[in-house]
Amino acid sequence: MTIDERGDWGQGRTEQSSLDLGAELGPADPTAYTTRRPIPNPAPLEKHGPARVIAMANQKGGVGKTTTTINLGAALAEYGRKVLLVDFDPQGALSVGLGVNPHTLDLSIYNLLMQDDVTIDDILIKTNVAGLHLLPANIDLSAAEIQLVTEVAREMALARLLRPVYKDYDFILIDCQPSLGLLAINALTCAHGVLVPLECEFFSLRGVALLLDTIDKVRERLNFDLELDGILATMYDSRTTHHRQVLQRVVEAFGDKVFQTVITKTVKFPESTVAGAPITTLDPSSAGARAYRQLAKEVIAAHAARQR
Repeated sequence: MTIDERGDWGQGRTEQSSLDLGAELGPADPTAYTTRRPIPNPAPLEKHGPARVIAMANQKGGVGKTTTTINLGAALAEYGRKVLLVDFDPQGALSVGLGVNPHTLDLSIYNLLMQDDVTIDDILIKTNVAGLHLLPANIDLSAAEIQLVTEVAREMALARLLRPVYKDYDFILIDCQPSLGLLAINALTCAHGVLVPLECEFFSLRGVALLLDTIDKVRERLNFDLELDGILATMYDSRTTHHRQVLQRVVEAFGDKVFQTVITKTVKFPESTVAGAPITTLDPSSAGARAYRQLAKEVIAAHAARQR
């Protein structure tokens, strides 16, 4: 399913007409669009693994990929899941958001990719959240995209590295860079599912069709098991007509593929980034923390349903 088929978001529309999303003013409560069923509380685990690998992908920057990776990972860990976060963006924002200075790293995921004598244990960082681990990145990773071009099975490089630790984790979340280059293809090739953070804004929505096309191509040629886990509405502001109508159109286009959880805009997220801690730790009772706990419950429930 594409946006063009269901949502009429074709590129042929003019900016003026595309912003006219409908005459009706949608409800302020986002759950009016997304709520479909109760979300069960996660059951405790008797054992860990094998991991479900989820790529956080959207070629548009600033839509909440890193924020979602950090806070979803922390919320999953709160529910007793062992989680590995993979910073696969040369900007190193995921590392910074967990209190790691990328510029002082002796070893990063770049070394893991390009040096045979470096192991995951050499670069693994245990965060301040119990059960939440990090594979950090810095600007060195930008060179890997060029160097991998000459490698055999270059799209499988990340999959080969992560496969040995699948048994140790329940979820592996990969924070992708905002592009559809070789690093992003590596992430999609090793992932079981893709979570697409989508800012409730028209220009963010336009790029989803291209991303879904890329996911389809990776599924057909490299990773037959890849599926769309869901689209997560982020940076939602119920006070704006535009956000409410964009969310409505997203739900109309993708139905059950839109998470029931909606992440609203709040100053707490940039504050948590500056503090180098998840919002679930910095302000556990905030609306943002509650939202990511609900998202974690959705992700756990969907994973449990697949395993039945």
